[in-house]
Amino acid sequence: MEHLQRRSLNFRFLAEPTDVNFGGKVHGGIVMKWMDQVGYACAAQWSGRYCVTVSIGGIRFKRPILVGQMVNLRAKIVHTGKTSMHIYITVLATDPKLNAMVETGHCIMVFVASDEAGYPVEVPKWKPETDLDLALEQYAIQAKESAQNLDKELQNAGTEQ
Repeated sequence: MEHLQRRSLNFRFLAEPTDVNFGGKVHGGIVMKWMDQVGYACAAQWSGRYCVTVSIGGIRFKRPILVGQMVNLRAKIVHTGKTSMHIYITVLATDPKLNAMVETGHCIMVFVASDEAGYPVEVPKWKPETDLDLALEQYAIQAKESAQNLDKELQNAGTEQ
């Protein structure tokens, strides 16, 4: 299978009663777990390796998900480094009788591929081909740079005390 065919992945299922919080909506932590699962599957599919989550950024919850709604998580590679894969994940939901998916959230996750001993290994390079691909890659790069800058600020603040 060619890598461009393995760039994206969809998970689809029904939100269950065990997924809800005290307010009757699907718990944000459950949604984050689903994001991690689809992100891992996409990264492993792309790299052909076991992958570990490095970070999750830009997470946005836009609308609640209700019990019984059809949930669709879409994951796709939007940037690769030497050993890392940046994956844009979109969460959509709808009443299964309506089939009108509405975005409920999104995020960028970074995974690193590793060998059997847990050391990072190189991943296949991904290159954007469309204007949307370019925009998503730029979004991933900006998210990475922003996280790196925040880490530096925190480290500097820690040395001042």
